[in-house]
Amino acid sequence: ILREELAAAVKKFSAEGGSGLVLDVNTGEILAMVSLPDFDPHNPVSQDPKAIFNRDTLGVYEMGSTFKLFTVSMALDAGTATLNSSYDAAHPIKVGRFTITDYKGENRWLTLPEVIRYSSNLGAARIAMEAGVATHRKYIERFGLTKPLSLEIGELGTPHVPNPWREVNTMTIAFGHGLSVTPVHLAAGVAAVANGGVLHPATLLKRNPNEPVPGDRVISEQTSYTVRKLMRLVVTEGTGKLAAVPGYLVGGKTGTAEKSGVGGYKRKANLSLFIGAFPMTAPRYIVLAMVDEPHGTKDTYGYSTGGWTAAPVAGRVIARTASILGVSPVDEKAPDVLNAMDLNVAAPRSKRLAAN
Repeated sequence: ILREELAAAVKKFSAEGGSGLVLDVNTGEILAMVSLPDFDPHNPVSQDPKAIFNRDTLGVYEMGSTFKLFTVSMALDAGTATLNSSYDAAHPIKVGRFTITDYKGENRWLTLPEVIRYSSNLGAARIAMEAGVATHRKYIERFGLTKPLSLEIGELGTPHVPNPWREVNTMTIAFGHGLSVTPVHLAAGVAAVANGGVLHPATLLKRNPNEPVPGDRVISEQTSYTVRKLMRLVVTEGTGKLAAVPGYLVGGKTGTAEKSGVGGYKRKANLSLFIGAFPMTAPRYIVLAMVDEPHGTKDTYGYSTGGWTAAPVAGRVIARTASILGVSPVDEKAPDVLNAMDLNVAAPRSKRLAAN
């Protein structure tokens, strides 16, 4: 199903390729992984090198605005921000000869939830700077985003990490530029954001149900509970609306990053992606979809960003696989569901938030 939907998107948007995966947030088990274009394993020698290259495990990319989930998780967990914090998204940030701006910005101060809803680069940069370089880097490392990938496969990518890590690096990494990781890194990290705060190593092997799942706590349960609501907000009111699937409480984050090339970034050559989880009241699975160099169409009003190209892929994969995975639909208007996703309702003081 994942392959079919990615292939359809690659064709529709005349893209260079695509990749994606489905991951169990509570075990780290990868249930599906696709890299396109693919090849005939019976005849690998004659294949295009692009087809043999595994984008999910070997390719390292700047993941754009999906990194804002790590930024707000860091700030909320470290106590340098609350949901009521607000940030100047009206004035660009100038750093040397570079200027940080927003894509279709609101041009006003934004609350922390609005930074995520409107995907504000300026807001994310200011959130990270209030936390400080040391704190920001510590959390990025906690989420496993600076270490080589560890997986039961030969094609493993190593993140491209700035050295030295300066203030400008914290500003740009806050919104997903200046640090490159594999899609598996991203999926495992977002799983930790959503599952109650524990980073489980990604694996291609089925885990023994009689043994504990390895993992390290990276954020508190309360932080995870809050950021899940922000992920849901992205799909209900933000840039990820096309990933919505009635009854399955999809949450996530869109991302669009210019691809790097010789001499700098390649204008209008984007990696467009969406990473989502469902159901957000008690997340079970991560779905990541990435489209490489999509071209806008009449249906997308010419846009090729993650919300228009990758989010619908994730939504269709969820719609087709949820029942297979044993996830039952719910009434999204039920009082308990609305209460669970209400940003104004405090997190319950429970040791089992991820299961509530």
